[in-house]
Amino acid sequence: MITFIIGLVILFVGAALYGKFCEKVFGPDDRKTPAYTKEDGVDYVPMRGWKNSLINLLNIAGTGPILGPIQGILFGPIAFITIPIGNIIGGAMHDYFSGMICLRDGGTQMPDMIRKYSNRGVYTFYQIFCSLLLLLVGAVFIYTPGDIAATQVFGFDGAVDSVSTWVIYGVIFVYYLIATVFPIDKIIGRIYPIFGAILLFSAVGVFIGIFVLGFPLTEIWDNWNAGSVLYGDYFSANHFIPIFFITVACGILSGFHSTQTAIISRTMKSEKQGRMTFYNMMVVEGFIAMVWAAGAMGVYNLGLQEANASLATATIGVVCKHILGPVGGIIALLGVIVLPITSGDTALRALRLAVADGLHIDQKSTKKRLGLAAVIFVLVAVILVFAKSNADGFNILWRYFAWSNQSLSLFAFLAITVWMFETGRTKFVWMPLIPGAWYTFVTVTYIANAQIGFHIPWLGAYIIGVAAAAAYVAVLIWYGKKRSAIKAKRAGKVA
Repeated sequence: MITFIIGLVILFVGAALYGKFCEKVFGPDDRKTPAYTKEDGVDYVPMRGWKNSLINLLNIAGTGPILGPIQGILFGPIAFITIPIGNIIGGAMHDYFSGMICLRDGGTQMPDMIRKYSNRGVYTFYQIFCSLLLLLVGAVFIYTPGDIAATQVFGFDGAVDSVSTWVIYGVIFVYYLIATVFPIDKIIGRIYPIFGAILLFSAVGVFIGIFVLGFPLTEIWDNWNAGSVLYGDYFSANHFIPIFFITVACGILSGFHSTQTAIISRTMKSEKQGRMTFYNMMVVEGFIAMVWAAGAMGVYNLGLQEANASLATATIGVVCKHILGPVGGIIALLGVIVLPITSGDTALRALRLAVADGLHIDQKSTKKRLGLAAVIFVLVAVILVFAKSNADGFNILWRYFAWSNQSLSLFAFLAITVWMFETGRTKFVWMPLIPGAWYTFVTVTYIANAQIGFHIPWLGAYIIGVAAAAAYVAVLIWYGKKRSAIKAKRAGKVA
């Protein structure tokens, strides 16, 4: 358990130091925010700081920080160190600067941020890529909470031909439609505090239970193959890099998060709330990932659950009920169900906003919001039916979701880098470039080798990944300097 504790210290101490540094680099001030300058009663609505933070946490924390770590801990206790380091220098930094740049630029959504700090070709590709990811998020975050509710809360079989399965999906679907269309403070702003309380009970309850029950956690200096679970063999056989970083995803970094911080940029009363709302809430998600990684390792080591990545959903129920008992376990399961639902609704809301902004469709009219949402929901329904009806449908869906989620972050790191060049923060461009280069290597290597990708042998995939990372850094530095020079020249002409 010492490795787990060391990881938590790295997470919280590192976040306190690096979060403050990120804030200093950005420089929040007292200017009026878009929530006031563009207030429309629908998407631009001033809300309290604690509510923005809670909404952002629930928006970004789907099943990723639970299912990902449950599968990722099979690589061994190295996960307890890798998750916090990646979180503070990658994921939390990504969320903070994405949200703050959108906030300062008038509450823009991510497609507009990408358009402003890149070019038309990159923007067009991003729009398509991001839209596909958000559709996948919407489908995944109906499928996973629906199945967990059906099989582990209500005791149904969750089968494709069971009426109960589709009734539960339908209830989630209706909620998503309401949350997607109605003003943000009418539904999301009121119901999320309740969801937040359930979430906190779930995460904190499991965390306390790990210590009270004395869960046997493998240490990083132990023999990883000494027990019944052969973590060492799994680590060696499954290519820790890049597989771990695709699998764990949201607890370390998630490109999806930038689409959610952009939504909250329209409801913040002050720029100075950004560190708590964006950076610290990603750190909380890292804590959730750490807790579930430890909980899973505990039940694996105790022999209460087979250590198998394909049984990750079943492991959730074992962890909850073993630690918190039948009643507490059900409440904790509700917290797990809440996470994806509160990410799915705002994913589809973000998609509506992005499409509306791109096509210049006014969203003040309820009729226009419903019309746009209807098209989006039909597409989500098609993906959901495929995933449920096909024997390997969900596995295919999840793999594409996980890879595209990480790949999307590269666009945010690109925009943050160019923004730093243009705003005179050139000496800090290493902040987005380091995680950007790393995840270029990870995502390119993965898709080059993967069965859902190009089937290239590992050696070739690694070479391609290194080349892609080097090209990513070189092109961004060149482009950033070019944009900075053009801006300086224009400023000189104006003067």
